Amino acid sequence: MNLIFWQLLIGSGVIALIVGIHAEMLNFLSANLSRIIEVARRRLHRFANTGVIIVAMLFILLTHTIEVWVWAIVLLATGAVDSLEPALYFALVSFTTVGFGDITLTPEWRLLSALIAANGFLLFGWSTAYMVELIRRTA
Repeated sequence: MNLIFWQLLIGSGVIALIVGIHAEMLNFLSANLSRIIEVARRRLHRFANTGVIIVAMLFILLTHTIEVWVWAIVLLATGAVDSLEPALYFALVSFTTVGFGDITLTPEWRLLSALIAANGFLLFGWSTAYMVELIRRTA
């Protein structure tokens, strides 16, 4: 089979997995949000909303970190990158759409970099929408 097809197949599968991770992590946060708000109001008083927002933001950053690790593992497994640190760095730079360009994938795997960026772009948008709704709810 054509390598472009394999990149699209692998990339689409990873994107589906990561969207599932993102959905489940946000569902977990939403399911526990009432308790988080209650504890924050009891302990932080005037700063309760700020505390809730900080906890939610850190949780979302943890979620994105897990997602970057998944991409790094895929980059290692496919042989697109040869060691862990460059795989993590490349996945993070691509996922955040910064794309410094100091590390690039070989032509056989470079389509994955665009898929990583598209995945990150959409998930950061989803996370932003979640945080806007959280701020609306806690205000």
